[in-house]
Amino acid sequence: MIFRGFAVEDPDNPIRVQLLFNDYPYGADGLDIWHAIKTWVTDLCSLFYKDDDSVNSDGEIQAWWSEIRNVGHGDKCNEAWWYKMTTLLDLIEALTTLIWIASALHASVNFGQYAYAGYPLNRPMLCRKFIPEEGTKEFAKFLRDPDKYYLNMLPGRFEMTLGIALIEVLSMHTSDEVYLGQRPLLECTNNGVQQKFKKFNEHLQEIEKKIIQRNKDPKFKNRCSPVKIPYELLYPDTSNVGSKRGITGKGIPNTPQLARSHPDSHCITE
Repeated sequence: MIFRGFAVEDPDNPIRVQLLFNDYPYGADGLDIWHAIKTWVTDLCSLFYKDDDSVNSDGEIQAWWSEIRNVGHGDKCNEAWWYKMTTLLDLIEALTTLIWIASALHASVNFGQYAYAGYPLNRPMLCRKFIPEEGTKEFAKFLRDPDKYYLNMLPGRFEMTLGIALIEVLSMHTSDEVYLGQRPLLECTNNGVQQKFKKFNEHLQEIEKKIIQRNKDPKFKNRCSPVKIPYELLYPDTSNVGSKRGITGKGIPNTPQLARSHPDSHCITE
């Protein structure tokens, strides 16, 4: 967001950045979630890596990062923006970024699709005609009656129904969904890890309360819009311990296992 001009660095802010305008739902909620994830990752990594040398000398970490950089992204392996993975901070930043992309970023662009794209006129999956080029006879038809031309571009009923079904499936939470911060770490016998994870869970629940309050604040007009649909795409739903499923428009699934089993912790961290 700093690169795009939406925020500036702020050393006095716990999140280290300050939004340039507050009525930015994705930015405000996203920074809180990012801070929670980074705090959890920092707490966890600091339990097992006491200094930079302990990261730099860990053969498994170095092999894991080398595979990500040189095999998974071989076409980009020489870019200057890669973390060197020689310090504890490198490890924390890399894991935070990976977890953010696979959880909160994915949730913010995925689980709100149906509300918009479930109505095919908003976002048809395909069209029967190309957009006309300026100066052609087709473009002249388009200018005479844009609505009619657009409707004639739309696919048939079967194709549109298939598109609606696909968007519905993509936007749906399963009944056994595990949300960010809910994993009980039953495999773990390290009390320190359990305590840090409990702190992470509580942090996310505090963010839920902040999001609810923001959505109720009338000065944040972008959070509810004229149709009064609150912005909940980054509402963690960590406090939901039931089997809420379907198209809820909120919740950050705890998607992949992003870290590894540490030989000293006897647990799997995510």
